[in-house]
Formats: sequence, structure tokens, C-alpha cells
Amino acid sequence: MKFISILLLLLSQSVVLAAEIPDYPAEKISANSYVIHGPLQFPDEKNQGFMNNPGFVITNNGVVVIDPGSSVYTGNMVLRQIRQLTSKPVTHVLNTHIHGDHWLGNQAFAEAFPDAVIMAHPDMIARAKKGDAAKWIELLARLTKGATNGTKAVIPETAVEDAYELKTGGISFKIYAPAKAHSKTDVMIHVVEESVLFLGDNVLSGRLPSMDDASFRGNAKACAIAIEIPAKQFVPGHGKTSDVSIVKQFKQYIETVYSQASQHYNAGLSDFEMKPQILKKLTAFHHWVGFHDDVGRHISLAVLEAEAAAFE
Repeated sequence: MKFISILLLLLSQSVVLAAEIPDYPAEKISANSYVIHGPLQFPDEKNQGFMNNPGFVITNNGVVVIDPGSSVYTGNMVLRQIRQLTSKPVTHVLNTHIHGDHWLGNQAFAEAFPDAVIMAHPDMIARAKKGDAAKWIELLARLTKGATNGTKAVIPETAVEDAYELKTGGISFKIYAPAKAHSKTDVMIHVVEESVLFLGDNVLSGRLPSMDDASFRGNAKACAIAIEIPAKQFVPGHGKTSDVSIVKQFKQYIETVYSQASQHYNAGLSDFEMKPQILKKLTAFHHWVGFHDDVGRHISLAVLEAEAAAFE
């Protein structure tokens, strides 16, 4: 019996150790804005579910966090990086969309700062409450072989819609909510005085997106909106922060897949028949993470969207 107790204790300690996310540096991208660039790979045991780009802005009053990651452990890692730069409290947490790799880190900030206001698109809040939160908790635990265990879904309570503007500590956070883009729950956040735009997964760089919830046409429109926003630094949901060129490049991928799929669909080709021809148009993206695994699915989804568009 004593042996079993010791074994259980050792196992519980190993789970805690496995759940610790190593520190990733917070990179300064403007006077008061920082991004922690996560790995590009999909969630697994090695990266422990951390894969997105958490960001934060230090204002006169406190810290505004954007997309704190996929688990309480990722959120704690983000908090450690914040604490290296400031002792100010976190006043707000903004979530860009429903996909749990971006927002399940809310738990860490809700526990450390009970008065922090957690904000998201109203449709994200609704979907999370209707079951998407539980699905993401289960999915990430399964993909990481339990590395995210212990994470609880802290669902945002304050809704932000298109044109909403949060002003705090001398800095304005302007919300853009393009309809039917990456997840149909998306917001982009323009930190006006910092000339920074947090894009969420409306734009990725160096990695293919999940398009299962997305609209190709809507995502292209979101990119068009982002291109017109007067920012100098553009933070993708995954991949390195850069200038507006990453938005234009991602828009090119989305539009090429959809336009080519539509063209070949209208010519009577099936998705697998058109794939070789479309791949030739996408050579600039062949090196992106996930390309060879996901491009076929993207073509199939684009065909379905083109087929639906024909009946609109």
C-alpha cells in the first residue's frame, strides 16, 4: 500500500513537471507592445499545446493581454514574461476567436487577477458556453497526451463587436470584427498609438491555417480590411510578426486556392483532379508547415464553398 502511494505521488509530480511550459522570450515590437512567438507545429506532447503568439501591451494603468495561449501552463508562462518587464496588474484579456489554442490560458490570468476583464466576440462567448470550450479542453489534452490537464475554461464575459474601442491607460484598442472570416467569431485588434495590429488567425505566416470553420471569401475580405489599417507591425496568429507583406502573402494563398478551385469546379473537375494544377500555383507556400498535409483538404473545402456560392 505504501509503495502504491509513493508511485501515485511520483506520477502526479511527473504530470506537473510535464505541464511546465519553458520560458519563451517576449519580443518587443513597439514602445509598449510585446509578442511571444510560439512554435509553428500543431499541438503535441513536445510543445505541450503551446503554438500561438500571445501578446501584451503595457499601459499607464496596467497590462492588456491578447490571446494567452492553450492552457493554464501557457498562461502562467506568459505571466512570467510580463513580470520580467513590469509589476503592473493585468487589467484586460482579449481573445481573438473560439479556437482554444488561443484562449484557454485565460485561467492563469483570472486566477492571478480576479478583477481583470476578459473580452471576446459575442459569438465566441456563445459558442464556448454551448460546448466548444469543453471540446477544446478535451482535444488539447488528447493531442498533448495530458500535458494540458488541469486547465479549466474561463470563458470571456464581456462582448466586443466591430468598431468597439477599449481605451485604458492612455492606449486605444480598436476592434475590427470581419464577418465569416477564419472562425466566424473573429476580432482583430488595432493598438492605435503603438501602430500594431493583432490579426488572430485571420492571417498566418509560415504555416497553413485550419479552414474547417472558415470562409475563403470572408477570410480574404478580412485580409483586405487589415491591409487598409494604418499599422506598422502585424502580428499573425501563428508565425513571425512583420509588416503588411505577411497579410498580402496570406491573402494570396487564400484567394489562389479559392479562385482556382472555383474555376476548376466550374469546368467539371473534382477536387482530386484539380489538385495537381492548383499545387503549381502555390509553389511559394510549399515550405510552409502543414502544407502537404492540409492543402488537399483546403481545396476540397474551397470546392464546397464554390458550390454553395453557385446557389446564392
